[in-house]
Amino acid sequence: MDTNHKMKGLKFITRKIAGFFIDLNNAFQFTLRFFREVFKPPYEFKEIIRQCYQVGYKSLFLITLTGFITGLVFTKQSRPSLSEFGATSWLPSLVAIAIIRALAPLVTALIAAGKVGSNIGAELGSMKVTEQIDAMEVSAVNPFKFLVVSRVLATTLMMPMLMCYTGLVGMLGSFLNVHMNEQTSFISFFQAAFNNISFLDIFSSLIKSIVYGFTIGVVGCYKGFHASNGTEGVGKAANASVVLSMFLIFIEEILIVQITNSFRV
Repeated sequence: MDTNHKMKGLKFITRKIAGFFIDLNNAFQFTLRFFREVFKPPYEFKEIIRQCYQVGYKSLFLITLTGFITGLVFTKQSRPSLSEFGATSWLPSLVAIAIIRALAPLVTALIAAGKVGSNIGAELGSMKVTEQIDAMEVSAVNPFKFLVVSRVLATTLMMPMLMCYTGLVGMLGSFLNVHMNEQTSFISFFQAAFNNISFLDIFSSLIKSIVYGFTIGVVGCYKGFHASNGTEGVGKAANASVVLSMFLIFIEEILIVQITNSFRV
């Protein structure tokens, strides 16, 4: 009896490991297919613009609210620690470094993973289980080009713009808090804030946001494109898009920070 349980357990683990590597290979092939299709005509410019609108404009309210609160709260929480050393004048510089180097790209990516990633996974998953994707193939339309390439390009292009906007709104939230407590002028605040910001900080944040946007698009499209089991599969695709995107974003954050820090002298 114990031997049978062990054998069943071993088979289950083996099946899970094999499934993981098969899924990893499928995701790799899916990503390679994107790079093959993206440079081939015809180019779906109208669909790309429509997806940019969906990713960018439709996320503005949530991004604005989150970015503003992030800057405001971070400044408020940092003040007591700096006040102990009489260094509240360092607040603008501290907040700018934190927001531009880390918070702006990371907060934007996490919000987009939750809103955009789940939307892409659910939308494509719904099309997959209702056989709309198969119908597109029959009608001589390349569904991968129309559905996947346009969405991945939209997330990749819009994420840097949203990141810059989040950084700006976060800095405005910080300025509001500093102005209320120290009566610092707008010009003085931003001069002090950007004193210690280098080109490498801005460049690394742009690279991060591009990578995060690409990840969110590819993961959402992959999970939606491979959804199954009806409406339950659509829910799983949406959920998996968010969870996996966030996990990969944190992994990419660690790697990019390590690479960026190696260039700092």
